[in-house]
Amino acid sequence: MGMRFWVVAVLVGGISLGWAQGSAADYERAARFGQRFGGKVLNERLNITWLPGGKAWYVRQLPEGKTEYVLIEPEKRVKRLAFDHARVASALSSATGRELAPTGLPVARTSFSDDAMKVRFFVQGMFEVDLKNYTASRVPLESAGLKAFAPEEVPRSEGGGEGTSITFVNQSEEPLKVHWILEDGGLREYQVIQPGKEWGIQTYVGHYWLVTKTDGTKLAVYKPSESGGTAFLDGKRVAFNPPSRPVPGLSPDGKWRVRFEGSQVVLAPAAGGDVRRITSDGTPGNAYRGPAIWSPDSRTVAFYQEVPEQARPLNIVLTTPPDQFQPKLTTRQYLKPGDELAKPTLHIYRVGDAAPRKVDNALFPNPFNLSGEAWLDSKRFVLRYNQRGHQAMRLIEVDAETAVARIAINEESPTFIDWTRKSYYRVLPGGKEAIWQSERSGWSHLYMVDLATGVAKPITKGNWVMREVVSVDEERRQITFQASGVNPKEDPYHLHFYRVGLDGKGLVRLTEGDGNHRVQFSPDGRFFVATYSRADLAPVHEVRRTSDGAKLIDLERADASSIIREGFQVPKRFVAKGRDGETDIWGLVYLPTNFDPTKKYPVVEDIYAGPHDSHVPKNWHTNAGGMQIAELGFIVVRIDGMGTSNRSKAFHDVCHKNIADAGFPDRILWMKALAKEIPATDLSRVGIFGTSAGGQNALHALLLHGDFYKVGVADCGCYDSRMDKIWWNEQWMGWPIGPHYEAQSGRTLAKNLTGKLLLLLGENDTNVDPASTYQVVDALIKANKDFDFVTIPNVGHGAVGHPYGRRMQQDFLVRHLHGREPRWSE
Repeated sequence: MGMRFWVVAVLVGGISLGWAQGSAADYERAARFGQRFGGKVLNERLNITWLPGGKAWYVRQLPEGKTEYVLIEPEKRVKRLAFDHARVASALSSATGRELAPTGLPVARTSFSDDAMKVRFFVQGMFEVDLKNYTASRVPLESAGLKAFAPEEVPRSEGGGEGTSITFVNQSEEPLKVHWILEDGGLREYQVIQPGKEWGIQTYVGHYWLVTKTDGTKLAVYKPSESGGTAFLDGKRVAFNPPSRPVPGLSPDGKWRVRFEGSQVVLAPAAGGDVRRITSDGTPGNAYRGPAIWSPDSRTVAFYQEVPEQARPLNIVLTTPPDQFQPKLTTRQYLKPGDELAKPTLHIYRVGDAAPRKVDNALFPNPFNLSGEAWLDSKRFVLRYNQRGHQAMRLIEVDAETAVARIAINEESPTFIDWTRKSYYRVLPGGKEAIWQSERSGWSHLYMVDLATGVAKPITKGNWVMREVVSVDEERRQITFQASGVNPKEDPYHLHFYRVGLDGKGLVRLTEGDGNHRVQFSPDGRFFVATYSRADLAPVHEVRRTSDGAKLIDLERADASSIIREGFQVPKRFVAKGRDGETDIWGLVYLPTNFDPTKKYPVVEDIYAGPHDSHVPKNWHTNAGGMQIAELGFIVVRIDGMGTSNRSKAFHDVCHKNIADAGFPDRILWMKALAKEIPATDLSRVGIFGTSAGGQNALHALLLHGDFYKVGVADCGCYDSRMDKIWWNEQWMGWPIGPHYEAQSGRTLAKNLTGKLLLLLGENDTNVDPASTYQVVDALIKANKDFDFVTIPNVGHGAVGHPYGRRMQQDFLVRHLHGREPRWSE
């Protein structure tokens, strides 16, 4: 039966390497997967640097680590080598005394002059080559590089974003340390750079890097750009000069200032003078608050009076905190479904009146969220109201003179309005019309709404999905946006870029290739670099014209031949019909690098069915958790079933008050169809794993579909929607709380467990209340079910991100799907 914990087991340290997998070689391949294939695809990314006048340059990767510089002139449809590489190498070799090969020129910190007739390279110093006569000369090191931020003013690192690079050059007389600032504000030291030396690293545009002295003194923080950059370090601390900020509550004419003091509102002349308290009914339990939003003519100001939200503490006990011996209690505010939200009441005050007027909230009585407050002119104030339960959204207009509200735009849905991803709105200059996103047609589209009449005319339309607004050109009355599903011959999730008039006419497709697109516009906006790829197609880069989308230059096609020769299995796209027999369900298949079609392989689903998005990767990638799991002798699949986003409204609505569905009927049919396509697929041995919403999905797979899924690893899941954060769960499960919440709870369904289950938990999970996992553990124990449970001290959301949690996940799948004890060494 293998190991079973009928009580909570906390496992840390003392790991015996005698436990482990069916083959040490399998584990070795899984551990080295990223190292084996990462960074070996030629021209996977192009760092395009634009020059004034519309030219640009980039570095082309060649086999065996060689490179060459390419210059492009989109207007002339020209792509050529930027210079004579042999003559540049010769000039640099003579000037530096260091032998350089024509295809081995430095690539870090290179720059071209505006006319592309001079180029600078760093070769133990900065040298400039004049391309008119190919002479090289030393130039002083420039201190101008990436902007340095004072340590006090820089936020924590954000989600990664686009890949890029950063180079640090130590021009000081002492060693300096470089640290990555983590998303939680912590620091991870990466390098000590000696005086006169440099160090570079591949990173992401959302990451910040801190430079300190060896004694820990903080000097400066740097953030790389999309095209990379260099940080010149002089060893001095960047001064903290707080940026000037607008004075809160100051009227546009600078004469008045609104302040919120002691639960009340006061109005004061900005230049000084008598302060007037304009409210008297504010209390700590119903206080006035900002922001104060002034009309353009400085005569009227809007603000709120608000009853605060319910106190809902999330209490977490750190059993082994790193800074003390005794356990530590941490507490934070954490609203859950059904909790009382803040109750704001809008007030309008006209300068000179004795008191503000309360706006009757009959048209927006129960807000989940109020946002988008703005003055259309000096007489009309608007705000967007998202009603609790997410079934009504309105643009409310308030008359400044009468404080009377009316509905300017009304949106309703019998299921839900996806306010987090599909609720774009923008009022156009003049305040007479607004761009409004809606799924009223059954598909996500943009509408132009007349604010006087509420009449909405489609800007985009069709059986496809408007995904995101890129930009609005108000002068030309055009909008650029991303969409998917327009071409019925392509994967319906592929992103393409389009432009259309605000009257819905003149739709122009800006990208063409069969793949998922991203673009980089030139500084003047006339051209853009389009890069497209698929999970089974390495990136293709091209230059296009913004006005009509015409392709001007083929840049590069990434070359993955070297990793394919080394055994890399290109992910396989697969499509099968869903539960209705008509809808295409799309997914990916990862095979092990030593795949043998004559053998049978257990199937493992890597699941994340959160309704807020679609989750099967659409871009080319050479490393993923599912790929590593496949190396352990599995066929790993990823699927977007019904109930996930970015398809039709009907496709998405499957999740409404039905999050436990998770598209499982579609997923099971998909895998059965896959078994016919790939006979090596063994559907008698199906496992599943996932984190967060994926952890919830993995548990539901075993509890509701135990006849198909036999083994599951559920990590940090939100197993009962009443225990998780309010915004995510009420969006899909609805409000008020109904019996469907309890019916779909892991606690309620625990009695159904028949398969092999491992629950993983990070003790310090502030994303999903850890109690959600413990409640499932309690229910399983009460139902006398066998299961495994591992909680890891001091780890947050996503225990599989910890090496021990990852090993527990891998070993559990191997043990119960291969039917043998894992071995880490032969």
